[in-house]
Amino acid sequence: MSAVDLDSDAQAMLKVAAGDRQAFAWLFDRYHASVARFAFRFVNDRERAEELTQDIFVKLYRHAGTYKPSARFKTFLFRVATNHCLNEVRRGEYRVSHTSSETPEGEETGAVEMAGPDGDRPDQALAGRELERVVGAALGDMSARERAAFTMCRFEGMAYRDIAEALEASEAAVKSLIHRATLAVARRIEELQAGTAPARSRA
Repeated sequence: MSAVDLDSDAQAMLKVAAGDRQAFAWLFDRYHASVARFAFRFVNDRERAEELTQDIFVKLYRHAGTYKPSARFKTFLFRVATNHCLNEVRRGEYRVSHTSSETPEGEETGAVEMAGPDGDRPDQALAGRELERVVGAALGDMSARERAAFTMCRFEGMAYRDIAEALEASEAAVKSLIHRATLAVARRIEELQAGTAPARSRA
């Protein structure tokens, strides 16, 4: 990425590295919701997710000087977010439980997006909420890295290449993580259709 190709995010991040607090505030406003949703997928608790989000942006500010415009800003941001969330899981400061029907702040139907456009019919809305619950339960079945890769792919729309950079892994490894995560979702859907839904989770 040459200097003339820098997008607004990259330009803002370079300003942050130079000490521009207004540029940091702009990036915070622009990406706060995305990072909060990502953190929520790890802890399934809005309050805890917000604490993690604040920590992630503090780290982003402190490490602004390490940002290289050769990487997309969002990729850099999610690398910081992923490392922070994975470290939290490794420290075992909390157990991840995805048995509730809570959804991330500002996201009512994240799972519905996987199934197609939502409609106005009550039965469709109910199916969407049920699918959201099933996907939430499936997140609890995944390893932390599977959860991170799946969330970046399905909920943030990131490309395999960018996810690989954020996870510091190969694209082949990312495809494998997302494949296993998708199987976990499919397994939960089969359990729903069969009328069984065992409660289990792993961090």
